[in-house]
Amino acid sequence: MNDKSSGSLPSLWSDNPFAEFRKEMDKVFDGFFGRGGLLKGGDKTEGFMAPSIDVAENDTAITLTAELPGISESDVDVSIQNGVLTLKGEKKFEKKDEKDNYRLVERRYGSFQRSMSLPASVDEAAVSAKFDKGVLTVTMPKKPGSAPKERKIAIEK
Repeated sequence: MNDKSSGSLPSLWSDNPFAEFRKEMDKVFDGFFGRGGLLKGGDKTEGFMAPSIDVAENDTAITLTAELPGISESDVDVSIQNGVLTLKGEKKFEKKDEKDNYRLVERRYGSFQRSMSLPASVDEAAVSAKFDKGVLTVTMPKKPGSAPKERKIAIEK
């Protein structure tokens, strides 16, 4: 520790066991509240909550499935612009009783936005979406004749 006779106070940023702990905590908070974390201020790419998605492809279509528990169909928007599929929505906090005092809220609330570039093989005019039991399914049929053609490549010796 610092010698008290020097007249200087110990620095909060000096090398000590707590300095490393503080650095790690700063990383956690930066990751959550900013610098690419879940809460991005002016960035429109992703909001407070980001739904989990699965994307599957077969010969005729690409299917995107997104889990949106607790969100109603009317609070979800699906759009395509310039070859980019965008899912937007909002999960609203509904406090039912004004007498309740919350001590812990682990469920996430807020708006989200997820975007994905569509391959040229997708027929944008035929894209459809359905919403059932908190799961959004977006079906993106492929254009006729857009299936990849397979050809054998000879291996030279």
